[in-house]
Amino acid sequence: MKAFLLSCVAIAVISVAAYYGLHSAGFSASDVASGSSVRLD
Repeated sequence: MKAFLLSCVAIAVISVAAYYGLHSAGFSASDVASGSSVRLD
């Protein structure tokens, strides 16, 4: 049971760190999918 709880906490920590790390590096969905040639009508 201890290993299961530790793995759940590790997954949560890794996912939060990856979210903020990739967002600060410019890999968010809005940064990747938008460009200067995108028209919004």
